[in-house]
Amino acid sequence: MDHQTKVALKQDQFVTTTAHGLEWASENRKSVITTVAILLAVIVVIVVAAVIYNSRSQAASTAFGDAMTIYQSPVAVPGQPAIPGVKTYATAAERAKAANEAFRAVADQYGLTPDGKTALYFAGLTYMDEGQTQSAEDTLKKVAGGWNKQLASLANLALADLYRQSGRNAQAVEIYNQLTAHPTDSVPAGLAQLQLADLYTVEGKTDEAKKIYAQLKDKDAKGPAGQIAAQKLNPSAAPQM
Repeated sequence: MDHQTKVALKQDQFVTTTAHGLEWASENRKSVITTVAILLAVIVVIVVAAVIYNSRSQAASTAFGDAMTIYQSPVAVPGQPAIPGVKTYATAAERAKAANEAFRAVADQYGLTPDGKTALYFAGLTYMDEGQTQSAEDTLKKVAGGWNKQLASLANLALADLYRQSGRNAQAVEIYNQLTAHPTDSVPAGLAQLQLADLYTVEGKTDEAKKIYAQLKDKDAKGPAGQIAAQKLNPSAAPQM
């Protein structure tokens, strides 16, 4: 087959293929347009959603920062002059109430954002500071049941502290054991064990507390939990640097 014949055949094949393609597009024009329109709509929705989410995330971050400023504000000391330009509160309870309102506002308005979820955790903490035990428990349980494992661990740790304050030590022990079995970066197993040992010490169960300290000392000799445990076992020994 000579060169000219090959070229002609290729041209004929291209024309045939193109013709079939145009024919198919003509017959299915409505379907093609609908499919393209749907795809474009999906892309637009995704882009708009991303823009809205980023905008709300930034707004949530700003609002959370404002709430944290309240939470960290100083409490006025009787007899000492106020620092110019620095907001102070008469009592810790007054500060906790103001911070709680701010954190709840962030959680309510931006609950789907990371800062909104963190704000709910701090709302639970400030309820505790206010002495509103039931509200604190309900809020912290909500955080503890969320998908964010780091926040859930912190919320459970706060719940255990709340239970200890209200005389529900058995529930606190259960939480410490759960945190030990399922550690996270925010609440390592060693921290949960130290808290459990401290509770046993308060209850007068010194043998059980010493057993936990001894285990931590052996398992994590150079880690912070192990060093604290060693200091608890031998208070007169100088802490390792």
